[in-house]
Amino acid sequence: MGLDFTTECVIKLLAATLCGALLGLERMHHNQVIGMRTLILITVSSALLSILSSYMATAPERGDPTRIAAGVISGIGFLGGGAIMKQGLNIKGLTSAAIIWTAASFGLAIGAGLYVQVGVALIISLSILIGLEKINTKFFPATRSKSLHLCFENETLDMNKISQTIKKHGMIIADVNTSRAISVKRIILHYSVQAPREDDFDELIADLNKIGTLSEFSITD
Repeated sequence: MGLDFTTECVIKLLAATLCGALLGLERMHHNQVIGMRTLILITVSSALLSILSSYMATAPERGDPTRIAAGVISGIGFLGGGAIMKQGLNIKGLTSAAIIWTAASFGLAIGAGLYVQVGVALIISLSILIGLEKINTKFFPATRSKSLHLCFENETLDMNKISQTIKKHGMIIADVNTSRAISVKRIILHYSVQAPREDDFDELIADLNKIGTLSEFSITD
């Protein structure tokens, strides 16, 4: 026996809540601003609008069911755009924006009754978010653009050795600028690098000190 309309709607909204919660847990694990509450609201509201769209298609007064779905897709684009921001040399929020889009699509699909399809898409999405991060960390550790500032109290330096030392510590050099303060025998180096996600650079500092007298070291986004 089929479910009545109200019971089916409740099941759809609960399924949307579960999808939003699972996506939100992944974002909270990474300390992102877009968290569980936001994603649950997106999936539940999208599911509700999808239910309304389906209802309009069968209601006696009949409306255009495609207009609501199109409105959700347009509106979610603005919300996703607000999650993207520039921080230093890096762009943050692209994954969160994609998850916002994914959450809305889950809600719309659940509202249309596509439970199996949403279940498969949810498994794929979570596998990508969790699994690919581990792969990136292992095989592509240098993922963040940073500015590396070095100041040596020396008149001359082996620049190739400095570059090799920086690369040995997992950084990829994109560009370098050099300036000299001749009167005080000081060499200042500015590197644009792709750096691993770590904050402990004591070993790098120690190795650079073996090349010259390092008086300043800073690495910033």
